[in-house]
Amino acid sequence: MADNRRSAPFYMTATTQFGLEEVLAQELRQLGATIEKVGQRAIEFTGNIQLLYEACLWCRTAMRILKPFASFYAADEKALYREVGRVDWSKYIRQDQTFAITAVVNKSTFDHSLFVAQLTKDAIVDQFRNRTGERPSVDVKNPDIRLHLHMIENEVVLSLDASGESLHKRGYRQQTNVAPLNEALAAGLLLLAGWDGKKTLIDPMCGSGTLLTEAALIAQRIAPGLYHQGKFGFENWADFDAALWDSVQLDARQMRLEEPQAYLAGSDLSREFIELARENVAAADLEDFIRLGVRDVKEAKAPAKEAPGIVIMNPPYGERIGDELEMDALYKTIGDTLKSGFQGYDAYIFTGNLEAAKRIGLKASRRTPLYNGPIDCRLLKYELYQGTRKVSKPE
Repeated sequence: MADNRRSAPFYMTATTQFGLEEVLAQELRQLGATIEKVGQRAIEFTGNIQLLYEACLWCRTAMRILKPFASFYAADEKALYREVGRVDWSKYIRQDQTFAITAVVNKSTFDHSLFVAQLTKDAIVDQFRNRTGERPSVDVKNPDIRLHLHMIENEVVLSLDASGESLHKRGYRQQTNVAPLNEALAAGLLLLAGWDGKKTLIDPMCGSGTLLTEAALIAQRIAPGLYHQGKFGFENWADFDAALWDSVQLDARQMRLEEPQAYLAGSDLSREFIELARENVAAADLEDFIRLGVRDVKEAKAPAKEAPGIVIMNPPYGERIGDELEMDALYKTIGDTLKSGFQGYDAYIFTGNLEAAKRIGLKASRRTPLYNGPIDCRLLKYELYQGTRKVSKPE
């Protein structure tokens, strides 16, 4: 058998969240991928099987890594059923395996993705039944093989999903009753902030600690996929190379840096949140790298002995009716804290409340549009200069 490390490159797609496309493209480039196209919420790239395994293990901002294997035009239901039936499904699914299909339908004559998924499933199952008299079962929750069908204007692409569980679900997060940032978005905010994994990083409203945990993973060069629960999708594929996968994981474990690389600290007014943060940090085995404490944001200030770096936070947005006054006061406090306690730092505020953000009272030098779930958000950058910036006139 040919050595898979040198196997021929093939097409892949990595999906992400709106606004993180360039960050993910850069992550893939660093792994050695050739970027073919940066689309909306998706990056098309080429690489070999080793790169596919590494992308699942290392990409901090990817949701899924897909491997397309068939494409065709389907004008109507009959054509879709017929074209799906032309694929030799025994190459991709064994009849003792379970499978599931996710369909995404855009601008096509089919108006319903669930219907398209159902029709595709029927075509696959019928092929097995006709050939062998037996059929693989569907398991929507935890299938062996996840298929992805993308239809845009009746052009269909079928892909195998290499990820299994979505890659943003790292597995270190303990059950929380708070609505934390998703891990891929948290990593994306840090990478958008241009944080290098070396500078001081402070989160004075850290909640359950997702930003700090992701920061520690970046600083200590830890592959997020090492926390992945259960199998990756590609481990159930017919061409799975177990020896290559073992070596990719071994390389990743050896990349981890044991010495703390950056001063990382977070605080929150809520003792309960700090307890949750401690549990998450412990589950990720990162206690040596993150300092946590209970503190009101108005008491927060830069650590005396550390060189200035980044202060980053995701304050509440105030979704409830009647929150306006409380939010205005909170964002004014955040502004006061930044001005008095963090001179020389770059501040990044991620918020979905752009009205309240005006109360920060600083001029944003950059505004990056993103989403937190369905909420339209901005990552606002503020440069906090040392003292006031007076220009001395020539004598």
